[in-house]
Amino acid sequence: MIVKPFQGWRYDAGVVGDAGTCIAPPYDVIDEAMQQQLHDRSPFNIVRITRGKISPGDTEQNNQYTRAARFMDELIDKGAIKQDPTEAIYGYVQDFEIGREHHRRTGIIALGKLEEFGAGVQPHEKTLDGPKADRLKLMRAKAAQLGQIFMLYDDPETLDEAIMARAATRPALLDFVDDNQVRHRLYTVEDQADIQRFAAMITSKPSVIADGHHRYEVALMYYHETGNPAAQYRMMTFVNMRNEGLIILPTHRLVRHLSSFDLNSVLTRIRDHFEVIEYAIDGQEKKAARDAMFEQMQVWFRKSRNAFGLYAGTKAFYALTLKNASAMDLFQDTMSPASRSLDVNVLHKLILENVLNIGDQQLADESHLEYIKDLGDAIEKSVARVDDKSSQAVFFMNPTRIEQVKAVAAAGEKMPQKSTFFYPKIYTGLVLHKL
Repeated sequence: MIVKPFQGWRYDAGVVGDAGTCIAPPYDVIDEAMQQQLHDRSPFNIVRITRGKISPGDTEQNNQYTRAARFMDELIDKGAIKQDPTEAIYGYVQDFEIGREHHRRTGIIALGKLEEFGAGVQPHEKTLDGPKADRLKLMRAKAAQLGQIFMLYDDPETLDEAIMARAATRPALLDFVDDNQVRHRLYTVEDQADIQRFAAMITSKPSVIADGHHRYEVALMYYHETGNPAAQYRMMTFVNMRNEGLIILPTHRLVRHLSSFDLNSVLTRIRDHFEVIEYAIDGQEKKAARDAMFEQMQVWFRKSRNAFGLYAGTKAFYALTLKNASAMDLFQDTMSPASRSLDVNVLHKLILENVLNIGDQQLADESHLEYIKDLGDAIEKSVARVDDKSSQAVFFMNPTRIEQVKAVAAAGEKMPQKSTFFYPKIYTGLVLHKL
C-alpha cells in the first residue's frame, strides 16, 4: 500500500481544555447512553459529528448529517481544531490491562491510498448495506475523515518500534485515559527519514483490514462518486501483526426470537457432529459450572480444536467441540481450508444454520442473533438475558487467532460479521483529515 504524511487537524487544548474529553470511540460501538455521556463530557466532543442525535422533526434540510457539517465548521471557526503546520505521520500508543496483565499496542497513523480489494488490501469480514449508507451520507455532508481504519501488516523487522521509540522522546500531543482505563497517547513523527522508511516498508506489505470495513468501502464509494484526488487517500492506523499488544477477544452470540427452541432437541441434533460435556448447576454453584465450561473451552482452544459453550437457561452449561473436521467438507466448494477451520464458520454452518435455521438472510437482517463483546461483565449479562427469557440461548466463543485472520484474508475470503473483536478500539478524533 502507498502511504504518505499529511497535515492533520487536531483539537487545540488552549480552546477546548483537555483534548481527551473531545475524542470518542468509533461510531458503531456508541449506544444512546454513551452518546449522551459524550455529549455531556465536552461541548466540542466529536460524537456530535460521528453519531449525531436524531430528532423527530428532522427534515432533508435539517438532520443529523447537516448538523454534523455545521458542527465541523463551528470547530474550525472557534479554533477548537487547528491544522498542524507541517506534514507528518503520527504514533498512537494504547496501554491497557486484561485481567492482571498489562499490554501496549502501538500503531502508525498515515494516509493510505485506497485500492480495490485484492492483493494489496484484503478485507476479512463481511459488511452490511445499512451502515455503509449511513456513513456515505455523513461523508457527503462533512467531506472529512475523523475516524481511523485499523490496518494490519506483517513486518518481522518491527521497523515501527524504532520509529515509535524516537517519537516518544518528545511530549505527547494527547494523553488521555478512557472509561475502560485504556490510556491513549498520540505523538508526531516529523522526521523525513522515518517517514520515508515507514512508507517504503509498507509499500511491499499486503494490508489486512482489522476494523473499519464499512469505512473503507464507503471511502472507496466516495472517491468514485466525487473524483476528488484528496479522497483517494484515507486516514489509517497501521499495526504490525508482530505487536505484542495485538489482542483479539471473542464475541458471543445470543439467540432470540426463534418460533420454537427446545434444548433437548437441539442437543440431540448437535451431538451428530459435536462432543458435548454437561456441567450441571448444583444449588447455588452456577458460577462453578460456568467456569468449568470455560476451562474446558480453553483446553480445546490450546489444542486448536473448534469449541463453544452453550447456556439455555436450564440446569446446566455445556461445552461443545467438533468431533471431526471433515464435517465441514460439505462446504469445500465455497470455503477454503482456512475458512472451514474457523470457529465462527463451524458454529454458523453446523449449528446456527443446520440446527436452528438461522441462515445468511437472518444474519444479514440481524433478526435472530445479537452479538456480545467479551468485555467486563459480558458473560454475566449474557446469562442473565437467557434467565429472564429475553434470549433463548447464548453460544460462548473462543477468540479468533491472528494467524487465522491472515490466512482467511490471504485466501481472498471474508469471515462472518463479528468474527473478531480487536481490543481496545481505536478512538475517533485523535487527528482529523479534511478533504
